[in-house]
Amino acid sequence: MDTTRHPYIKFKREYESRFLIFFWLGFIIYSSAFAISTTGQVNYVVCNILQIIGLLIIIPTSIFLIDFRIDDGYLKTLMWLYLIWAVSVVIRGFVFEYDIIKLLLFNAFESLFIYFVPIVVFFPRNIQHIKKIFLVILVLGIIYVLYSTIFLKQLLVSYDIKESQDIIEYFSKTLSIPCGFIIMTYIYHNRKVNLFALFVLGLTFVMAIVRARRGLAFLSFFPILAAYVFYLFYSRNNFLKVIFMLALVIMITLGFAYSQSIFGYFGQKSTTSWFIDRITQDTRSEVEEYFYQDMKPSDWIIGKGINGQYYCPGVELGQGRVSIFRRGIETDYLTIILKGGIVSLGLMLLIILPAIVKGFFKSKNLLAKASATWIFLYLVSLYPAPVTTFTLNYLIVWISIGLCYSQKFRNLTDDDLIGYFSNK
Repeated sequence: MDTTRHPYIKFKREYESRFLIFFWLGFIIYSSAFAISTTGQVNYVVCNILQIIGLLIIIPTSIFLIDFRIDDGYLKTLMWLYLIWAVSVVIRGFVFEYDIIKLLLFNAFESLFIYFVPIVVFFPRNIQHIKKIFLVILVLGIIYVLYSTIFLKQLLVSYDIKESQDIIEYFSKTLSIPCGFIIMTYIYHNRKVNLFALFVLGLTFVMAIVRARRGLAFLSFFPILAAYVFYLFYSRNNFLKVIFMLALVIMITLGFAYSQSIFGYFGQKSTTSWFIDRITQDTRSEVEEYFYQDMKPSDWIIGKGINGQYYCPGVELGQGRVSIFRRGIETDYLTIILKGGIVSLGLMLLIILPAIVKGFFKSKNLLAKASATWIFLYLVSLYPAPVTTFTLNYLIVWISIGLCYSQKFRNLTDDDLIGYFSNK
């Protein structure tokens, strides 16, 4: 039976590209509204309305775009298990309370939709979709630069350090970090695109140094370092290799120097010494101890559900607020365990680890290797930073998983992909 003649299949193929456009448009609206809402300088109601509009676009288009046909039997089986378990995590912990529902809908870092991000594995795996993802990354990067310019004083010289740190974290992880994926796939983009992405990541790194955000500094610097390593293998131009290395050194130097001048002007402690102090500062042992004490054996295995919390008194939240129970922990793999137990973490690792191996060692193109590297970055980042969020950063992880498991994509050469990407 020729399924391609089925009316729905024909309709799906004809309008698939348009639905992808609408999906990503909704996601841009949601992400940009969430990011600016974290500043506290705009009307929350307006931001929430924009987020609702974004969700009303995202949900129906994502349902349309799902295609459960996957060639890799191992991935298909584990994805079904993982999604079924994710649904159980949501059901077990869901509470019909206004504040909880509002949090799950509008806070991208604790969103209900985090548990359904993996369905993007079932989205179209074709060049047109990858092109759209690159465009979305650039759009969010532009929004990041715009927001950072508007709130520059609040980000760099605000005396409420906790508030400033939080805004930088939200801006960067929601808007700018995905530019690293463009840097790592630099051979498919023109010079202007690569330079802009490098500028966005450089700005993010400077912001991270200024406010001593260790995890964010790692997240913004690692893609640049990975891109440089790729460049060492792909390029024969030794002069450009030296230039790239100098750019890395200058970026780090300027980051420290500029942040020192800013803080020196306002009579505050040197950012360099502050950042170095932060590198060796242990801010998590106490929180982790409370976490270990609160978790029962059953909690470790299956988690406490989407609304899972643990007893952790006395932790400062900023603006004079102190927590008694916490919904998450900076060590992100423990947050995964808190919500879904070792079962969630184990299923995810069973999916992720083979994807890294396939993408990096069994591929013929930079796109697959960059995808594997992005997945690896997520895996490593589970310790220093909360990265399991409803953001493009996390969506790219699961899109990359789909690409790494696709033998068709892994077997394409870079010449093939450059030709595809260059076609309008």
